[in-house]
Amino acid sequence: MNRRVYLQSLSALFATTLLGSCAQGGEAPQAKGEPSEQPQAASNKKALSQLDLPKDSHSFLLVSDLGRNGYYKQKPIAELMGNLAEKIEIECVVAAGDTHHFNGVASIDDPLWMTNYELIYAHPELMIDWFAINGNHEYRGNTQAVLDYGKKSRRWVMPARYYSQTFEAGDKEEALLLFIDTTPLIEKYRKKGDKYPDAGQQDKEAQLRWIEQTLAQSQARWKIVIGHHPLYADTDKDDSERMDMRNALEALFDRYGVDLYCCGHIHSFQHIQPEGSKVDYLVNSSGSLARPVKAVPGTQFCSSDEGFTLINVADDQLSFHLINDRGEVIYSYRRSL
Repeated sequence: MNRRVYLQSLSALFATTLLGSCAQGGEAPQAKGEPSEQPQAASNKKALSQLDLPKDSHSFLLVSDLGRNGYYKQKPIAELMGNLAEKIEIECVVAAGDTHHFNGVASIDDPLWMTNYELIYAHPELMIDWFAINGNHEYRGNTQAVLDYGKKSRRWVMPARYYSQTFEAGDKEEALLLFIDTTPLIEKYRKKGDKYPDAGQQDKEAQLRWIEQTLAQSQARWKIVIGHHPLYADTDKDDSERMDMRNALEALFDRYGVDLYCCGHIHSFQHIQPEGSKVDYLVNSSGSLARPVKAVPGTQFCSSDEGFTLINVADDQLSFHLINDRGEVIYSYRRSL
C-alpha cells in the first residue's frame, strides 16, 4: 500500500511551536516573493497543527552538520526522521555537508562512516537514497573518499562534487535539485591549503559555468539549490564567507528563477528573504549540537533548536517544515504559483 495515502489523514503528528530568540509571537513577518500564505506564530507550546501536505506531491528530508558519533541529540533526531518516514513517503534524504566532524574521513573504510552515519541512521525507512555534498569539514579530510563511498553503500549517492537531480513535483511538473560544492567558492578555504588541501585545487569558474548552464536549460517548475554555506545568515563566522557566496551565486539565482536555496553550516534554523529578492534562503539546523541565533534583516523565522527539514513539492506549490529534536513542527512556509 502506498504510504502517500496517509497524507490525507495525518493529524496532530507534531506540536506546532515557535521557539528560539527570533520568535516574537503574533503574526510572522511579512514575506517577500510569492508565498501563498504567511505562517502564524503559535502563542504557546499547546498549539497543535495538522501537517497538511498535498495528496499528489513528493517529499524529501534535508539534514546537515550531522557527525557527532550519535551524541548531542543526533540519535534521537535520527529516530524522529525514521518515524516520520513511516507515515509520509520520503523520496530521498539530502545531506547538505558536514556529515563528518571534525576532520572529514580518511577513506571509504574509515570507522566514522559507521559511528557518524550507518549505525545512527539505521531506521528501515531511511534505507533510501541519500544525496550528499561535501561541507568544509569534509574538506579537512579525504574529499574523494566521500564521493567514493557510494561504491560501498547503496544509499549514499554522490556522483560528483556538484551535480543535479530532477524529481517529479506532482502529476505534471518537475523539481530540479542542484547540488553544489560551496567550499571552493570561498576564498578563505582556498588559501588554507594546509587545512583544506583540496579546496584550492577545484576549478571554481568551471563550477559556476555549470551552475549557470544547468539553471538556464532546466524546464523544471521548481528550482532548488543545495549547498553547504549560506548566502545570508546570522552567524559569528567570517563575513567574507557570505560575501564570497553572494558574489558568486546571487545574480545567477535571481536571473534563472531559483525558488529556494538550502544550506547548513550555521547550526541553527533560519528562513531569510532579503530585500528585493524572490529567492527563499533556508538554513537547516544541525542534526547535532545547535548554536544560538538571532534575527537579521529579512529574517522570517529562526530557532536554535537542533533538527531537520521536511521539503514538499507539488505541481502548484513548494513548502518546507522545520522539525526540532522534540518532534515539533516549529515553522511551516509555503509558496505557490
